[in-house]
Amino acid sequence: MGRLVVIEGLDGSGKRTLTRALTEAFERRGTKVAQHAFPRYGESVHADLVSDALHGRLGDTGDSVHGMAVLFALDRHGAKETLMQDIQDFDVVLVDRYIASNAAYQAARLHQDERGEVVEWIRALEVDRLGLPVPDMQLLLKVPVDLAVSRAETRDRVRDTYEKDGGLQARCARVYDGLAEIGWLAPWLVLDGTGDVDFTELSCTLMADA
Repeated sequence: MGRLVVIEGLDGSGKRTLTRALTEAFERRGTKVAQHAFPRYGESVHADLVSDALHGRLGDTGDSVHGMAVLFALDRHGAKETLMQDIQDFDVVLVDRYIASNAAYQAARLHQDERGEVVEWIRALEVDRLGLPVPDMQLLLKVPVDLAVSRAETRDRVRDTYEKDGGLQARCARVYDGLAEIGWLAPWLVLDGTGDVDFTELSCTLMADA
């Protein structure tokens, strides 16, 4: 049985870079790794509907916190069988964005904190109703909000409404901090995204209690 390790953080925090470097560190020690990233744009109809909504192409859908939360959740549900099989077949399954991402962003949109009503509603939706596997560990990659925003601005694509909203990003960062502090859903490890990360040491830490 493999370990489900989730990487969370703001848009522009460096999650893809961390996923790539951590995968290489695991593979150097002979650990079999599978990777997933959500939303699955271009692969899932629900993810593509998310993209349409976030870019204003789906009427007022993007204005609905609970409606957007359901679309994000259904995208993950569509990958459930693959995730479960990978947990059986690999030592580590690394996921870029997972259930906590939905909780953090939707709570931030409603100006709620880590103990807000929507956080529990999303947990009940994704874990209890949809049966998604609970992570073994969640990594929070922390960077200053202004740095994350500036990184997102340099990407060669049109930013969505979440990425453009600096106030939302700041509130989301606070919710992430709160989720990590209370150990929401699974244990958290907070990483400094502005400094050097010892990926070899991190890979050992993540497998220490496996």
